[in-house]
Amino acid sequence: MRPNWLLTLALTLLTLTAFSQTPPPDPDSSRPPDAAITNRAAALRRSRRNANDPIARIRDEGLNHSQVMQTLSYLSDVIGPRLTGSPNLKRANQWTREKLTSWGLTNANLEEWGPFGRGWSLKRFSAQIVEPQAIPLIGYPNAWTPGFSKPMVADVVYFDIKTNADLEKYKGKLKGAVVLASPVREVKARFEPLANRFAESNLLRLANAGPPRTFGSDSNSISGRTRSGGGNGPRVGSSSDAPDDPASVTNSARNGSAGADRRGPGGRPRTSGRYLSFLAKEGAALIVTPSSQGDGGTLFVSAASVPGADTRGTNSATNGPRVWATNAPAIPAQVTLAAEDYNRLVRMMQQGEKLKMAVDLQVQFHDDDLMAYNTVAEIPGSDLKSEIVMLGAHMDSWHSGTGATDNGAGVAATMEAVRILQACKLQPRRTVRIGLWTGEEQGLFGSKAYVARHFGYYTNMTNAVSVRSPKDQRDDSPGVRSIFGRSRSARKLIREAEYEKLSAYFNLDNGTGKIRGVYMQGNEAVRPLFRRWLEPFYDLGAETLTLSNTGGTDHQSFDAIGLPGFQFIQDPIDYFSRTHHSNADVFDRIQPDDLKQAATILAAFVYQTATMDEKLPRKPAD
Repeated sequence: MRPNWLLTLALTLLTLTAFSQTPPPDPDSSRPPDAAITNRAAALRRSRRNANDPIARIRDEGLNHSQVMQTLSYLSDVIGPRLTGSPNLKRANQWTREKLTSWGLTNANLEEWGPFGRGWSLKRFSAQIVEPQAIPLIGYPNAWTPGFSKPMVADVVYFDIKTNADLEKYKGKLKGAVVLASPVREVKARFEPLANRFAESNLLRLANAGPPRTFGSDSNSISGRTRSGGGNGPRVGSSSDAPDDPASVTNSARNGSAGADRRGPGGRPRTSGRYLSFLAKEGAALIVTPSSQGDGGTLFVSAASVPGADTRGTNSATNGPRVWATNAPAIPAQVTLAAEDYNRLVRMMQQGEKLKMAVDLQVQFHDDDLMAYNTVAEIPGSDLKSEIVMLGAHMDSWHSGTGATDNGAGVAATMEAVRILQACKLQPRRTVRIGLWTGEEQGLFGSKAYVARHFGYYTNMTNAVSVRSPKDQRDDSPGVRSIFGRSRSARKLIREAEYEKLSAYFNLDNGTGKIRGVYMQGNEAVRPLFRRWLEPFYDLGAETLTLSNTGGTDHQSFDAIGLPGFQFIQDPIDYFSRTHHSNADVFDRIQPDDLKQAATILAAFVYQTATMDEKLPRKPAD
């Protein structure tokens, strides 16, 4: 009989040997996964296990050989701001068409829509107080403002009104004057960071959101921005209630909080047409208002106002005049100043100082071509080439910055996504089509016109989202109408040739932030697919799926007629607090690694959609 210690030693060695030979867990096993398999590290190992796996190749090309920043630099630094109808935007159309062609895409073309109206470009601008002392001013002209034939020096008048009765004291005193047309705007100290990422708690709330309650204004929509179809210049005689806390802006915009949609583009208050009409009739030479958001020299600028124009919410259409229309009424010149500069001028005048301002404002209107254009190009498919997968972003921008985060980032990322597919020589089964839209900032005009022409539109609409027939176009209503309401009665969907051929449209338009997941727009059927497609990117922070809607950008044009259209969840960074429609919307605000990640995930989603046996499921028809 052997000693007990020898038996114990033998049993120990056998146990250790058996343990060492236990195979590692299979990430693809069908058995219920344990925590070690479901964590992000396991997902990363799965994505890198096979170097020939298409998603692994996409990931390597997108993260290690990216050209997205070069593309964005040319678009934002060299071409610059791209106001709809402007020569810069047409240059961007042509450059993107040529760049996509150079990467091997086919059928690259500029597809017209409209007529839109007049283009506008700034030729020269400076403004400063010259009496009683020199005060250089930080400001920017509003888009489509008229200019002056030569530099001028004029008296400054503070338009201090509280009721209509106050107008009487200004009659006959404003001709040729520079009018400070709003009260001071309080500039509060910031105790929160200007830039932030989604906290896990925010993402959890998104993931736990139920299906949208209704369609339209009562839905639990997560609105990325506000949009408006009309002019959104100064609200004369009114102060702004725009929040100064970037966290408040982000939370209200992302979580559908009340008051997130009270302002026009760039946080500008809506126009008070009554007082603007008075100033125009009295002959004011220049109307000056403070930026309704921002501080430290950052100002938010959009379109000049037209007397009588009003906007009623996101993407609203109005029968009022549009400042870009060829028949727009004459208006005074309009400039937005940084809040601190504006406030100082008002306080000086309230204490009895007489001010003179020197202004040089030269602009040019462009009415030789009233049409606008989308850039479109394709990667041809194989056995399912008659079917289509689309991706896109809007290429137009506002004019005080260079349109880097809104939305050069989305344009560069979507272009990079198709470049990645070409560089990896991945043949999609369905045709992949990229659309770079214009007129988005004025009301999703370009994408709506494209959807109406290729996919479909509703007729006989009553108080609902409508994409109008491309044949029903006027100069003041460029081929599209968008009215968000509760009723969808008395409507008929006219399906165009490609309606049944589209599998999905993927959009990117929320700044420089990396992708954190997808807004499913109430389409529960795509959840298992999108969950699987995100797994290789868990380690990059992309894993949240929400049923919530999100608004304010071009996927809505597809979703409005029942087609699968999706916008990605993105980290806000400083989009709402600093760059969105502001003079700080420039290349330096871009986060390169975030943009590389976004382009890579876009490429993967497009490839997965293009190689499925079936098209993506659609939401049930109402």
